[in-house]
Amino acid sequence: MTEQPMATVTSPAPARRTPSARASRLLANALTYAFLLAGAALMLGPFLFSLLTSLKTPRQFNTTWPVSLPDPVTTENFTSLFSEQYNFVVPIAVTAQVVLVLVAGQMLCSILAAYAFAQLDFPGRDTLFWVYVATLMIPAVVTIIPLYSMMTSLGLKNTFLGLVLPFLFGSPYAIFLLRENFRSTPADVLDAATIDGAGVWRRLWQIMVPMNKPILATLLLITVVTQWNNFLWPLIIAPAQEWNVITVATAALQTQYAGNWTLVMAATTIAIAPLVTLFVIFQKQITSSLGVTGVR
Repeated sequence: MTEQPMATVTSPAPARRTPSARASRLLANALTYAFLLAGAALMLGPFLFSLLTSLKTPRQFNTTWPVSLPDPVTTENFTSLFSEQYNFVVPIAVTAQVVLVLVAGQMLCSILAAYAFAQLDFPGRDTLFWVYVATLMIPAVVTIIPLYSMMTSLGLKNTFLGLVLPFLFGSPYAIFLLRENFRSTPADVLDAATIDGAGVWRRLWQIMVPMNKPILATLLLITVVTQWNNFLWPLIIAPAQEWNVITVATAALQTQYAGNWTLVMAATTIAIAPLVTLFVIFQKQITSSLGVTGVR
């Protein structure tokens, strides 16, 4: 038997890029990077302006370009903020207390409510959930006057409880996100836990919460940022200086007819610093939660 010669398949030679194609690609890359740099400048510009201005004297601020380097660098604005005249320690402490209480309350109540809506079966569950989520469409400004009337009638104006009570018991946004994540938990895992004797509470705290740590970290960061930056409600319910949060105290540095912008920017820099630190700490968890959400 004679062997048949095997046919050889020759792969086509890779097409060479013409100079015009290379030029087009270089131009596209250049435009892309230029667009990204412009976007980064727009995002980072205010932070850079705030930091540079906080390190200048009022005279330097009024006589130099806004984003020029301070010469010489001064920290007198930060020193003034913590002096007896402004006592900026008090707004920072009040804000930290408010944020800690609201983060603990909102996260706990949101986890419990989301678990109930996702895994427990009770009459009117879905209707109640969608009615609750519909409150997301109500502008917060609409509820300010009713909330103010309720808090003042209870004698909670210029009190810590008045600052935190309206926002303590969960967030519709957090409950919605957590419910969707809890619903996507594999039923086999929960069934196996039930067979092993795990009750409702054990399934929640030993299975649901550990499996959803990335989204919980993201919601924690969102809650911290939202409450740290809250301005309108603290301004209305707690105008007394001893209950000023950091946003209200910063706004009070600028009056209608006069204002020290270097001092305002120093206060702004102090207000931004904890949020940037938190983002750096939780950056990995945020990226992980986005990936998990995309897969689901």
